[in-house]
Amino acid sequence: MLPTHARLLRLLSLLQTPREWAGPELAARLDVTPRTIRRDVDRLRELGYPVDATQGVHGGYRLRAGTKVPPLLLDDDEAVAIAVGLRLAARSRITGIDDAAELARAKLDGVLPSRLRQRVAALHTAVTAMPEPTTDNTMDPSVLDAVSTSIRVRETLRFDYVDHHGTPSRRSVEPHQAVLWDRRWYLVGFDVDRDDWRTFRLDRVRPLVPGGPRFTPREAPGGDLVAYLRNALGFDMWPYRCRVRVAAPAADVAALVSGIVTPIDATTCELELATDSYDLAAMTLAWLGADFTVEAPPGLRRAVDALANRLRRAAEG
Repeated sequence: MLPTHARLLRLLSLLQTPREWAGPELAARLDVTPRTIRRDVDRLRELGYPVDATQGVHGGYRLRAGTKVPPLLLDDDEAVAIAVGLRLAARSRITGIDDAAELARAKLDGVLPSRLRQRVAALHTAVTAMPEPTTDNTMDPSVLDAVSTSIRVRETLRFDYVDHHGTPSRRSVEPHQAVLWDRRWYLVGFDVDRDDWRTFRLDRVRPLVPGGPRFTPREAPGGDLVAYLRNALGFDMWPYRCRVRVAAPAADVAALVSGIVTPIDATTCELELATDSYDLAAMTLAWLGADFTVEAPPGLRRAVDALANRLRRAAEG
């Protein structure tokens, strides 16, 4: 049988899981009697940990939130996962979170056993993080907090918004989900005034107080939030649209480029691209390795012509 102090730590570790434990089950786990479990629960209460007990066939013990944070009891893999996660959080796009994550990581590193510090150090020595883009799309944490609260209490979110064209507007949205996608935070919600689903970049959202009325949650757009986001974030967030006809099977093109590919026949398809640079779209099309015809817009035609001239000069020498 474990010594009393070790048993108490083990009991506290079990009670930290989000479930209710029956007395006989805890006793079996710790190889003691139910009476010992009752005494150990009383000791934890004396130490300030609020352990609730319920009677009956389905009763048991549960640790509820109290006024102090209990010691976190982690196994080796859990400790390494948290240490790595904190290092990643230190690179987050949420203002202020990076400093808090770095401080928490330093505290954790200070108490990790040597064998675990070596595992964490090995991971970060072997892995190189690419530099973040220089564009400033950091987000105020109060925005994420306001959005999360509106989602939880099902309250319409009112906010000022500036789209990618720089056009300001005021929105009333039933928030559905906050999403982290490609290092940016987005809000997916039902725009009440436009009677349709919309996606907003959270770094461009400025919440207003008070919020709007309560709402009944809707089903995700199209019944599939991920599919909706792939389409919305692939097109709605970019200022330019391109449409070309490609002399290649639709399946081959879809495997090479991110866009909407529509078959025309067995050897030809139409490709729609969204971009913030016609030059980048022209290079993407050249990379396909298939003949294509630009259908729209004129800006893409000019970019393709400029790229062709540049490549021709390079080939001539």
